[in-house]
Amino acid sequence: MEALEQLIKQLNGIVWGEFMLVLILGAGLYLTLGLRFMPIRRLMYGFRLLFRRDKEGEGEVAPFNALMTSLSATIGTGNIAGVATAIALGGPGALFWMWCTALVGMATKYAEAVCAVHYREKDANGHSIGGPMYYIKNGLGQSWAWLAWLFAFFGAVASFGIGNTVQANSVADVLSADFGVDPSVTGVVAAILVGLVIIGGVKRIASVAGKLVPLMAVSYLLVGLIVLALNASEIPSALALIVSSAFTGTAATGGFAGAAVMVALRWGVARGIFSNEAGLGSAPIAHAAAKTNSPVRQGMIAMLGTFIDTIIVCSVTGLVIVLTGSWTSGETGPSLSSMAFSSGLPGGNYVVSIGLPVFAFTTMLGWSYYGERCVQYLLGPRAILPFRVLWVLAIYYGAVAELNFVWLLADTLNALMAIPNLIALFLLSPVIFKLTNDYLQSHQSNIES
Repeated sequence: MEALEQLIKQLNGIVWGEFMLVLILGAGLYLTLGLRFMPIRRLMYGFRLLFRRDKEGEGEVAPFNALMTSLSATIGTGNIAGVATAIALGGPGALFWMWCTALVGMATKYAEAVCAVHYREKDANGHSIGGPMYYIKNGLGQSWAWLAWLFAFFGAVASFGIGNTVQANSVADVLSADFGVDPSVTGVVAAILVGLVIIGGVKRIASVAGKLVPLMAVSYLLVGLIVLALNASEIPSALALIVSSAFTGTAATGGFAGAAVMVALRWGVARGIFSNEAGLGSAPIAHAAAKTNSPVRQGMIAMLGTFIDTIIVCSVTGLVIVLTGSWTSGETGPSLSSMAFSSGLPGGNYVVSIGLPVFAFTTMLGWSYYGERCVQYLLGPRAILPFRVLWVLAIYYGAVAELNFVWLLADTLNALMAIPNLIALFLLSPVIFKLTNDYLQSHQSNIES
C-alpha cells in the first residue's frame, strides 16, 4: 500500500505541475477571450434561459434538470471539504485562485456543453448520449479516436474517486466525528440509498437532483449567510487577507505551516477544478441528455453551474473559514469546515454534519451517470449493469478507506481526465466560436431585452 501511495504521489506531482495549471487556466482564458467575455456578460441571460422549455428539442431531460444533474455532481464535498483543504494547505489566498479558476471556467463549461449537444448521438435504445468522448470522435474524426478512448477510460476510473469513494469517505468522517456513527454503517446505508436511485437511469437521477439540489443548496447557503451576517464586521479584513495572500503567500501562524504563492495557486486551482469540474469534461455528459435543439442555449445554462458552485457556494464556505480564524487551527477537510461553522454560530457544525451527507449523496448520483456513460462508450451497453453493481460496492470501500490516500487518488485522476478534454476544446474552438456568433446574431433582440 505504501508503494502504491508513493507512486500516486509522484504521478500527482507531474499531472498537477505547472503544465496542468497553464493548461486549465490557459484553456479557460483562451475560450473567454475567443467568446469576447460572453459567459460573464450574458450571465443574467443564462439565468433567464434556465426555466424556459425547449419543446421541440431532442433529449431525455429538461434543460433545468440537466443543470441540476450537473450540479448534483459538483455541489458536494468539494464545496465543504475541498475548500477547507485548499485553505488549510494553501492559505486564504487559495480561495482567490478558486475564484479566478471559476471565472474563466465558466467559458470552459459553456464550451463543453455546446460541443456535447452539437456532437451528441443516439444509442441503441434511442437515448441521447454525448460528452467529450463523442465530441472528440464526431468532431475531430477517427484519427483522434485514441483520445476519445483515453477520456472515457480516465472518466470511468476517475468516477470511482471524485464521485464515489471521496464522497463516501468524507461523509463517514464527519458522521463519525459528530455523531459517533461507525464508518461501516455509513457505507452500507449510503450504498443502499444510491443503488435504489441509479437503477432507474438518468431520468430518475435527474428527477431526484431537480428536487434535492436546489433545496440543499439554498439551505446550506442560508446558514452560511447567517454566519457571515453575525460576523459582518470581519468580512472586509477577511477579503483583504484572501487577496493579499494570493500574491504574497501566507506566513506560518497557529497550526498553519505557511504557504508560498505557488502553493496557494496550486491548491486553489486543484480544489477549484475538484469543486466545479470546469475542464474535466464530466458536466457535458449530463448536458448532452438535455431536451433542446440549441447547443448554445444549453451552453449558457451549463455555465451557470460553475458560477453557482464556486462563486456562490464555495465562497460562503471559504469566507466562514477565514473570518472565524479557523484556518489557523491545523484542522483540514470537513473537520475544518465544521469547526468554522461552529465558531461562527452555536450548533453551526451541524449544517456540515447534515449538509455534507446530502451533498455527497447527490454527487454520487451524478457521477454514477458520468461513469456509466464512459463505461458504455468503452464496453457497450452490456457493461452498464456490472458497472452499477461495482459502483455501489465501491461506496462501502470509500467509507472505510484512509482519507488522505482517497483524496490523493481522486486529485490525480482529475488531472488525467482533464487533459484529453482540454485538448479537444482547443481543437474544436473554431466550431464553438462560430455556433456562438450565429446564435447571438439571430437572437440579439431577445438577449438584449
